[in-house]
Amino acid sequence: MRIDLNADLGEGFGPWRMGEDEALLDVLSSANIACGFHAGDPLIMQRTVEAALARGVDVGAHVGFPDIQGFGRRRMDVPAPELAAMVTYQLGALAGIARAAGHRMTHMSFHGALGNLAAAEASVADPLVEAVARFDPEVTIVTSSSRAIEGAAARCGLRAAITFLADRAYHADGLLVPRRLPRSVIHDEAEVLQRVRLLLTEGVVVTYEGERLPTKADSILLHGDTAGAVDLARTIRREIEAAGGSVVPVSRIA
Repeated sequence: MRIDLNADLGEGFGPWRMGEDEALLDVLSSANIACGFHAGDPLIMQRTVEAALARGVDVGAHVGFPDIQGFGRRRMDVPAPELAAMVTYQLGALAGIARAAGHRMTHMSFHGALGNLAAAEASVADPLVEAVARFDPEVTIVTSSSRAIEGAAARCGLRAAITFLADRAYHADGLLVPRRLPRSVIHDEAEVLQRVRLLLTEGVVVTYEGERLPTKADSILLHGDTAGAVDLARTIRREIEAAGGSVVPVSRIA
């Protein structure tokens, strides 16, 4: 079993930092880096890319709505062509910074409200995934389970890597439970670890509704802004290795 372990990083702004990015990069195999729309700025992006390169960690663009104050977790009414242009803009920003640092952008993912919207609605996923394909057909889309995004990726000839959000609840249809609902975010470390063990050993997740949902995962995602994220990442990595798996960057998972 080869599986990627990744987190959303670079989510500070100016002198404000969020999460322990340096420590997490010692544990992760891939990093999703904020591109300035929901968080991040050029210098934070550059430093995060350089730190990832020094550790052999893949980097990808974590693109979202232009919503720094709401951390990209508020839905915005933006026409599809404008949203597609915003995706291209953010991909270009990270790809350019990575290239200048001697690294390369291997993947991308949709953040927060934009990710939830694209995952649920094909009319949103289609133009955004097409924008990714036009930008770079070699980029992998890292996404939670989503017929809309996975279908769009297949039509565009893009690889989609399915990531399991260890600290987020799932509905029976495989989509994430909205954050406005109670227990949509799982804070108890023991419960998060139990979910990871169940995924690794049985390939299922217990849904919000209490059902056992078969779940495919190429990657396990942690939120870097969660309290205790570094210790949790180390524990999850140990769980993967104890189960006979190896942690590898998303670009090395066939």
